[in-house]
Amino acid sequence: MRIFVTGASGFIGSAVVPELLDAGHQVVGLARSDATAAALTAAGVEVVRGTIDDLEVLRDAAAASDGVIHLAFKGDVAFSGDYQGAVEADRRVADAFGDALAGTGRPFVLASGLIGLPPGRVVNERDMPAIDDLPMAVRSATALATLALASRGVRSSVVRLPPTVHGEGDPAWMAGVVATARAKGVSSYLGDGTHRWPAVHRLDVARLFRLAVEKAPAGSVLHGIAEEGVALRDIAEVIGRHLDVPVTSVTPEVPPAHLAWQSAYTSFNARVSNTLTRELMDWQPAHPGLLEDLDQGHYYRTPATTT
Repeated sequence: MRIFVTGASGFIGSAVVPELLDAGHQVVGLARSDATAAALTAAGVEVVRGTIDDLEVLRDAAAASDGVIHLAFKGDVAFSGDYQGAVEADRRVADAFGDALAGTGRPFVLASGLIGLPPGRVVNERDMPAIDDLPMAVRSATALATLALASRGVRSSVVRLPPTVHGEGDPAWMAGVVATARAKGVSSYLGDGTHRWPAVHRLDVARLFRLAVEKAPAGSVLHGIAEEGVALRDIAEVIGRHLDVPVTSVTPEVPPAHLAWQSAYTSFNARVSNTLTRELMDWQPAHPGLLEDLDQGHYYRTPATTT
């Protein structure tokens, strides 16, 4: 297959690309800079120049491909304070791909998240987000619109990802948690530390994206989750041990000042099942879990910058 990938040079995309190439697919990647274009070319990727704001470029690339994987998201815009703007841009991209692929039966795989799903129990792939309940959940509307493309003749699917997609080279979530602990001189967890974050290794989720574009049924929700939920206290203890800093509890009122940009997700507490995804896609996560990955040392080599 000829597969167009946005975000092909990113943390997840740079794992998806070799996964696709190794499986014999041709990969076309979106590049917004000369450096990105050169890196993708060196990796064996055909380059399309543009950004996710160039909707006509995206439509043309999708129409010329056998399938699309959309991984790009304006994270820099979102975390600089304009989350709504980043979400609206993402929706325009999904709509553009839907228009380009309508009636073709070709696959469109969207990367999405977990915010807005029901708390207090194990969440599965059949659970739908409550879009209006949380400001951060509005991105889920794009996921629902993507699933609805199945009625327009698109083999659409959504891969829900946790914030804790981890692995060597992680520039964002867990790297930010480690950077905050280093900067503050303390590794913190919320309350009694029993809040849980689901997690997945980037190499495991790369395989899931490849399987999704190859064979996910139209309208499928897939969970890119390897571990249902890892306790925050366990995470904090591993980080504290490696940084040689105290491990302490913080109250719900403290995180906005203490945990910097992670505060929006600090109270996120969910266990997320991958059972239906494993059965449907014959997918079995095989790479290190979050605590094992944190224990390997690569998160502590070069101090990340807090935002």
